Amino acid sequence: MSKKLMTKSEMLPGTATEAGSASKLNTGSWRTYAPLTDFEKCTDCMICWAYCPDSAIAAEDGKKTGTDYQYCKGCGICAVECPVDCIEMKLDSDVTDAEREAEQPRTRT
Repeated sequence: MSKKLMTKSEMLPGTATEAGSASKLNTGSWRTYAPLTDFEKCTDCMICWAYCPDSAIAAEDGKKTGTDYQYCKGCGICAVECPVDCIEMKLDSDVTDAEREAEQPRTRT
């Protein structure tokens, strides 16, 4: 049985949690901007993965497969560090369903 993830509104200011508990929190609800990846331009250098403070970059076999919006806070570090500018930060409320679906972690061919 999995636990229900807390949302931002359910957390109290100044809340401290046990070590390693971030995976139990739906921190993506804090996001104002969402990263969108142009996989045609992506070179799979994995710099975004290395710099992401929330481990929100999904990867498989050394290739970026998407962004886990459940944990992405929209800080934009991935976009700033990307050497080929394949990550665009877009206002989360303006992200279309198709764009959100394209960013979901998946197996790449």
